Amino acid sequence: MLAFPGVQILDVTGPLQVFASANEHIARGGGVPPYRLCVAAKEGGPVASSAGLALATDPLPSTPAEVDTLVVAGGPGVDAAAADPNLISWLRERAGRARRVASVCTGAFILAASGILDGRRAVTHWSYCDAFARRFPAVRVEADPIFLRDGPVWTSAGVTAGIDLALALVEEDLGRETALAVARYLVVFLKRPGGQAQFSAALSLQTAGDRFGSLHRWMQANIGANLSLPSLAAEAGMSERSFSRYYREETGLTPARAVERLRVEAARQLLAESRQPVKRIAQRCGFGSEETMRRSFLRLMASTPQDYRSRFGVTSLAVGTRL
Repeated sequence: MLAFPGVQILDVTGPLQVFASANEHIARGGGVPPYRLCVAAKEGGPVASSAGLALATDPLPSTPAEVDTLVVAGGPGVDAAAADPNLISWLRERAGRARRVASVCTGAFILAASGILDGRRAVTHWSYCDAFARRFPAVRVEADPIFLRDGPVWTSAGVTAGIDLALALVEEDLGRETALAVARYLVVFLKRPGGQAQFSAALSLQTAGDRFGSLHRWMQANIGANLSLPSLAAEAGMSERSFSRYYREETGLTPARAVERLRVEAARQLLAESRQPVKRIAQRCGFGSEETMRRSFLRLMASTPQDYRSRFGVTSLAVGTRL
């Protein structure tokens, strides 16, 4: 695990604890712990995290010993780390010999600065995706997934997504049963699919006043029902004209576009977690027809429902995307 001054502490400790808990699980069963963990920084010694808590680190290994998995954390200090030529040179050389390389949150900026992400798909924290894309045009940035895989390179979204990524790595190494045991011990979900949104459509519709919070909960509970403008206005207790105006002022979306986002999110969950036919999912989520759902997916996801399922569904070989 590569750290640096100003690192986000959970970017380091979250994934690290997943691997440590996997070691403990295997040892309890009489096996040999599979992971030897190391937090390294340029000079070694105490490294101050952005939270003020110092991390004990080893200096960057100077010997050419191979690294199986190299994980780069993120945090407010990432720009200084990405601008350090010695650090970037070390990372580029070591990554070339590692079995796999990963980043947590804004650690993707360091990977990109080394050229490791050139020509690859990658994700970082949603609030940095635009800046990331402008700074590294050779990287194919995707703003939505919580993590994804492109060959031997894995990238993840903000902070806690590093735990999801680490669980996926443990599952790849040791199997689903071990990953499940670790997730249960840590009291987290086994895994969120790599293609799950960084935040839900319902959350993105919330505002400071949350004037329509109860309406959004009703919409989610009745996603397959009639969510036309008259129905929504009636549920909100407003005239259609007033509802349309106030809703757009509050959320920045028309009611129809909000309904579409909620329905696409519901369909994505069913596509990823069930084997129901696409036509049935379209009906359950209120699209009316498979073609209508397909158009919505293309507009919001730049993908068809079938493509989404093949990448993130229950039958996928990888948690994220394998190219």
